[in-house]
Amino acid sequence: MSLEPNVDREAEWLATVHQRGVRQLTVRAVVAGMAIGALMCLSNLYVFFKTGWSMGVTITAGILAFTLFRVLESLRLARTPLGLLENNALTTVASGAGYMTGGGNMAAFGALLMVTTVQPSTWSMVGWFAVIAALGVFAAIPIKRQLINKEALAFPTGTATAATLRTLHDASSSGDGTKQAKALAFSALFAGVLTWFRDAKASWMAFDVREAIPFPLTFADAADKWIPFNVPGSIALPISIAGQEAAKWTLALKTEVVLIGAGALMSFRTAWSLLLGGLLTYGVLAPALVERGLVTTISYKTIVAWTVWPGAAILVASGLTSFALDWRSIVRAFSGMANVFRRGGNRIEHPIEEVECPPAWFPLGFVVLSPIVVWLMVVLFQIPWWAGLVAVPLAVLMGFVAARVTGETDVTPTKALGPVTQLVFGVLTPGNLSGNIMAANVTGGVGLHAADLLTTLKTGWLLGGSPRAQFFAQLFGVVVGAAVIVPAFNLLIPDPSVLGSDAWSAPSCVVWAGVSKAFADGLGALDPMARMAIAVGLALGVALALCERFAPKPLKPFVPSPSGLGIAMVVPGSNAIAMFLGGLGAEILRRVRPAFAERYVTPVSSGLIAGESLMGVLVAILIATGVLVK
Repeated sequence: MSLEPNVDREAEWLATVHQRGVRQLTVRAVVAGMAIGALMCLSNLYVFFKTGWSMGVTITAGILAFTLFRVLESLRLARTPLGLLENNALTTVASGAGYMTGGGNMAAFGALLMVTTVQPSTWSMVGWFAVIAALGVFAAIPIKRQLINKEALAFPTGTATAATLRTLHDASSSGDGTKQAKALAFSALFAGVLTWFRDAKASWMAFDVREAIPFPLTFADAADKWIPFNVPGSIALPISIAGQEAAKWTLALKTEVVLIGAGALMSFRTAWSLLLGGLLTYGVLAPALVERGLVTTISYKTIVAWTVWPGAAILVASGLTSFALDWRSIVRAFSGMANVFRRGGNRIEHPIEEVECPPAWFPLGFVVLSPIVVWLMVVLFQIPWWAGLVAVPLAVLMGFVAARVTGETDVTPTKALGPVTQLVFGVLTPGNLSGNIMAANVTGGVGLHAADLLTTLKTGWLLGGSPRAQFFAQLFGVVVGAAVIVPAFNLLIPDPSVLGSDAWSAPSCVVWAGVSKAFADGLGALDPMARMAIAVGLALGVALALCERFAPKPLKPFVPSPSGLGIAMVVPGSNAIAMFLGGLGAEILRRVRPAFAERYVTPVSSGLIAGESLMGVLVAILIATGVLVK
């Protein structure tokens, strides 16, 4: 497809790329996309509470779908192969569901339960997340043609997904696609088995089998303990810090391969920044805090209660600074919107409008969904109705900005947009902690799902898919994601007090709660040393963001990632070490065997993440039903 600036890109796309009449949003694509999306949603939920990140969905979903239908074909349960555009629609459904953990959804929900007494019902939160996500999907409509068709923004994840899907389906005859699928399957199996033997602790029955059946003693012991051993959760490092074992400062080697997989998927710069931040936080700062009496007991929870302040400051300051440095994107976003809305009744219709979503769908969706969002804000979180009327248009405008920034950088600026809304509502409704948290959730959720749909629409644009089919696919996905995420949260985290613990560090929840408390109560309520730490963190976040942008190119790989440093201050040091090891392994492969790494790092890492997280969720279900013990 030509990239000449003076050609009609849309007419050329219709003539050379668009595949009219090809099966796309089929029933089987929707059903399989919902199922895979639900699994990815569960996987991302587990990963989110372990690392603070939500992992990419589309590439993994595409590989899983390809594998699933190859198996169904071999079993003669599928009469025709899964088509390329069917897989594109399927991954769009899966992406809408799988990314339900992002956009501040779980960060806000977790923070809400951590620092307030608000206890919304399961179904009210399902409705909340579904409506916010759907509003984000509608918000993508008026800017899609401007960002993708005309400006051809990169949307790197969408571009990579298109390349992966094309490779899978084009290479299926040569076996390359099958090899990637097998790599994902084997790594998932390994991770699942490891997780089972690490986390599953049980006797075979609720009663003692030796009392029920007079087996010989040795056989009875074996029968009673059907899981005969457990893999240790961590391996101690043979060093001490300030007279204490390193493990007491949370510095150890974890056997959670989900962390290794997550590290392999991030940049090596982020990975080594996590290690640096973890060692400085728990090897230097924490002992100093204990020595000065600012932390009275040595535990992860007491340490992070203090380090969250500089960590959150680094994340917020760097996010806002990077956002401000992209001021041209912000200007282009609003000027582009002005161009969209200046189109009047005399405009000339373009043939592409037959396949694009009609512009009228956006105001229709806004008119229908906005009152529901405002009503839920008032009923669930005691936000004044007039403040809700401010929040929804602000969220849509921020969604436009977030979509453009994502298209240009592949990063949805939730860390910047959330605090902006928290600051606004700290002024509008001072002291309303739940309102502060959940108003920011509206902004983050709308922004994320607008950006997510545009990312998948970029994939469809490159493959010749139907934008309308993908719009409906995304709506299917967000409904399923909302229906899965809240019950899964309640099952995985039955007691919110475990959030922020060594088992469930939930760094994004900790940061979101801390920022909301600071904006709702005022910084004056904090300890003077904490205020000083915030000031240092703000300065460091700004400095690192400036260095990221303006440092000479040869030096940029050596500038610590502010995201890595900030997150390292709110996750256990062992998490940072494990993610670094994953990043190190992937980087070595990229340097030694780049073609092999290009082909296998993503599926193997995705398999490790999916295998452990899904088995972890299964273990949680078995504990909740009494089959396993804690």
